[in-house]
Amino acid sequence: MVADFETSALTDAEKALFRFVDKVNSRSPEITAADMDPLHAAGWTDEQIYYAITVCSLFNFYNRWIDASGVHALSDEAHRAGGKRTALNGYVRK
Repeated sequence: MVADFETSALTDAEKALFRFVDKVNSRSPEITAADMDPLHAAGWTDEQIYYAITVCSLFNFYNRWIDASGVHALSDEAHRAGGKRTALNGYVRK
């Protein structure tokens, strides 16, 4: 999926959303109301589209903040440990 979502097992609706998020990530000034048409046709609501835009934007913010502030990237092992922890416990810590 990461290498090529177009040939992945994602649903057509998910692929439409990823196409849109790619545009949000790389060409956001070009987005128009017409970009919402394929998303609505695939069944996505305005609220879901809003959340997709928000998640994409926040990751861009976080990445730029980390790059500019000098925060060190996590090691591969730390990423693997975090992934396992999230898979077992979800995103909410209790």
